[in-house]
Amino acid sequence: MFYTGKTHRIGSVDEGTTVTDWMAQERERGITIVSAAVTAEWNGYQINLIDTPGHIDFTAEVQRSLRVLDGGVVVFDAVQGVEPQSETVWRQADRYAVPRICFINKMDRTGADFFRSADMIRTRLGQNPLYMQIPIGAEAKFEGVIDLLTCESIRWLDVSGREMQRGPIPDDMKDIVAEYRAKMIEHIVEHDDHLMEMYLEGKEPTIDQLKATLRKATIAGRAFPVFCGSALRNRGVQPVLDAVIDYLPSPLDIAAVKGINPKTDEEEERPADENGPMAALVFKIVADPYVGRLAYFRVYSGTLKIGTNVLNATKDKRERIGRVIRMYADRREDVTEVPAGDIAAVLALKDTFTGDTLCDMDSPVILENISFPDPVIHIAIEPKSTVDQDKMGEALRRLAEEDPTFRVTSNEQTGQTIIGGMGELHLEVLVDRMMREYKVQANVGRPRVAYRESITKPVNKIDLKYAKQTGGHGQYAHVVLAMEPGSPGSGIVFENKIVGGKIPKEFINPTEKGIREAAEAGVLAGYPVVDVKVSLIDGSAHDVDSSEMAFKVAGSMAFKDGVLKAGPVLLEPIMKVEVVAPEEYLGDVLGNLASRRANIEGMDPRIGGVQAVNAKVPLGEMFGYATDIRSMTQGRGVYSMEFDHYAQVAQSVAEEILSGKSKK
Repeated sequence: MFYTGKTHRIGSVDEGTTVTDWMAQERERGITIVSAAVTAEWNGYQINLIDTPGHIDFTAEVQRSLRVLDGGVVVFDAVQGVEPQSETVWRQADRYAVPRICFINKMDRTGADFFRSADMIRTRLGQNPLYMQIPIGAEAKFEGVIDLLTCESIRWLDVSGREMQRGPIPDDMKDIVAEYRAKMIEHIVEHDDHLMEMYLEGKEPTIDQLKATLRKATIAGRAFPVFCGSALRNRGVQPVLDAVIDYLPSPLDIAAVKGINPKTDEEEERPADENGPMAALVFKIVADPYVGRLAYFRVYSGTLKIGTNVLNATKDKRERIGRVIRMYADRREDVTEVPAGDIAAVLALKDTFTGDTLCDMDSPVILENISFPDPVIHIAIEPKSTVDQDKMGEALRRLAEEDPTFRVTSNEQTGQTIIGGMGELHLEVLVDRMMREYKVQANVGRPRVAYRESITKPVNKIDLKYAKQTGGHGQYAHVVLAMEPGSPGSGIVFENKIVGGKIPKEFINPTEKGIREAAEAGVLAGYPVVDVKVSLIDGSAHDVDSSEMAFKVAGSMAFKDGVLKAGPVLLEPIMKVEVVAPEEYLGDVLGNLASRRANIEGMDPRIGGVQAVNAKVPLGEMFGYATDIRSMTQGRGVYSMEFDHYAQVAQSVAEEILSGKSKK
């Protein structure tokens, strides 16, 4: 932002003065928590930058940002290389086919190794990194970079990094530069038959030819250019900004977005044409304490203008576009229109939420929604006084609107309010925001694991007849279900196999609804039932006494009966954990992980006598681990954790969990 002229002072994470990390919680913790949008210009081009979190607890912020971005800069640590969070983000970018360039940061830190970190892109991410630069020195001796394309050295002369000087290659680096430049050219020409032919004939392509070919390969997701520097020391930023312009796509380089016409259910394409029918995707909701509710959106086609009526095609609701603003982190600039390819925010939309499509009234289309993972951890929360009761409800509602991975439910048995999220830090930050921003005083319970229930064997026939006589019309419903274990992550899959109208069509949906509602409540301990395929194979109805309610009840009762017969089991979330600690503490670390029912998958030696331990550990065993790892390693050990999968709980552990559940 400093180099593009948007700020006149360089921000610092350590000092809490960064532009995009503007929340109090971000500046106190030195991490990014929410994505922030910034618009800037570089060399005559407009760049919409979205700064996303690196911590796995806030993965939803990354996911929804990737959904609307055309390209990304993936930042790696020159000391740690590709970390677990980096792998997660990379997979998310793969899912949305986002072209990427790579920046290896912190080249000035002790233990920094550019080549090792770049090689981890190959070994951990399965991609072949394309070196565009190599560093001049490392750690305290990091001076600048060599531009392999132009064969020049780049050094930064002042503390701010504004003055960039290009010069000759140092004599002691000419051999290594020649080696890596040859590799770079070979890598690029592989993506163009004409250039490959030139190269084989001994003719070196021009810089413009190499850049044009690399741009096409990067946009196609076949090449990943790698740069390096030290953001803290303001070295390496300008070449990355140049690379964004040179190699990442503009909206015109991206294929036309596809959506479904809600009137015809047919697929339609919307190219990035400012004069075409307008279509925009809302990817983020923010409850701003000063201006109210903000909806961030990306325009894919047409132009969104203030003062117009648009259709929320997802909800089939009309919305009025009032004030539109271009976001500059926590600051704003009013605009009158937003063309295709641009990002902005609109105020005061009543019925629009994350994932909704806004479009022209007479050209409806629904763009692909954004899917988010379910919470893996829950805590109980209650207001300290009656005054806080209403305020807490409103605060939680607004926070849930902002964050699709934050869930608020009520325990009918205890009357407690339960909030769920992606990790301890995630919930800690949200509770802190509730107390600070909404002035709510509350008591917070201990974290609880989001267990699930499932089945282990098929049941071919669950025959249930629900009949009740209450005077006048009675209640009658007869359903026959078959049930079998589903694939992991499939949830509840319902299949209607009724033939010949044995159950009238109007009773099929109520039956399915009853099954799904029963699945939400579980049978062992009230946890949701997942990964079950249910087939409705037979049944009957009464001409007078049958009703939608009767079939809903029958579906629910049959499902519960079937689960009990199908070998019900308890599932627990398993986390992918990486612990990085000095070798002298390795024994203690491994012993502690073993006591937490960890499955050790491997160890990776790192520079400086440090070992990285990779393990799969049940989430229920990881509470309090942050304190333990600090104690075991005298504060030198760190860990990261992300959700991996659900797995069956061992019988002895399950009995303990279920016993504890019954006592509550």
